[in-house]
Amino acid sequence: MIEDDLRAAFARREALTPPSGPVRAAIDRAVVRRRRRRLRLRLAGTALAVVAAALAGFTAVAPRPPETANLLATPSPVPTGALNVLLLGLDQAGGGRRADSVLLAHVPADRSRLYLVSLPRDLLVSIPGRGTGKLNASFTYGAGPAGKDLAAGYRATRQVVAELTGVRIDAGAVLTYQATRELTDAVGGVPVCLPTTVRSYHTHRTYRAGCQRLDGAAAVDVLRQRFNMPEGGLDRDRNAARYAAGLLHRVQEQGVLTDPLLLSRLITKIGSGAVIDTGELSLPALVSAAGKAATAEPVAVGLPVRHGKAEELPLGFRLDPALAPGFLDALRADRLGEWTAAHPKQVTALR
Repeated sequence: MIEDDLRAAFARREALTPPSGPVRAAIDRAVVRRRRRRLRLRLAGTALAVVAAALAGFTAVAPRPPETANLLATPSPVPTGALNVLLLGLDQAGGGRRADSVLLAHVPADRSRLYLVSLPRDLLVSIPGRGTGKLNASFTYGAGPAGKDLAAGYRATRQVVAELTGVRIDAGAVLTYQATRELTDAVGGVPVCLPTTVRSYHTHRTYRAGCQRLDGAAAVDVLRQRFNMPEGGLDRDRNAARYAAGLLHRVQEQGVLTDPLLLSRLITKIGSGAVIDTGELSLPALVSAAGKAATAEPVAVGLPVRHGKAEELPLGFRLDPALAPGFLDALRADRLGEWTAAHPKQVTALR
């Protein structure tokens, strides 16, 4: 009896039921919008990964998925002040992993150009809880014995660099040589202008002086060289800046940041490494700020250092007492343009 009453009640109200067609259409439209939004977010993340790689030359990634996802969900306003992006290039996989390349990309408030500041990996710095050590060792201590915790290694290095320079690190990235090789090949090779001939200590290949396009394997080979270089690691840092300038040129030439198809291909190439530390900013905001500054030729400069004396232990580079204070003051005050113009010998020739 109860069942019959219920059927009768539903029958009397059937005419009041709204048609299902519009409801289904609204659901479908919502699904499409969400899928498009997810695609835009993925592309934005890859765009910054490409920008970061272009800034650093060889740089992979400090994973921060939860925070990055939140930032993308609520995009931040485009920043107006100066920005500092820390970019790290890693050497071999496994335990004892060190940051072979440490680059601070300074984006001035006027977005006039990018300043690529090389920090020598053998620079002696204060490492919290470890005393005095080389800059590249800070990543090792953070990443752990197995060298797998890239995020912790990045955070440890970020803290050291922030204390060394006195500037806020707004964002950052980490990249392996494997990712550099794949990214270089994905853009069809990168033009690099070498001031002198480079003979590889690892592969015995010779790279002539002058401008040439390097594929992924050749680019990584050049970026690894320091033993056959007149100034060792300092020359390697300079070649990293030259590679960065060439990669940035290729990215702009091909319209990578605005071509969804090419970005999709790059997602496939470096997908697992396309997670960036965005700090308090969103990926789109960082892409916008860096993109404006990247339209002009970058300026590459090394942090002024000097070789330690025999009696100064531990051995390694130390800040140049004559030049480093003025350089760091200019970096903090966003006046690197003035400083580099006054000290042209400290600027790395990119062409």
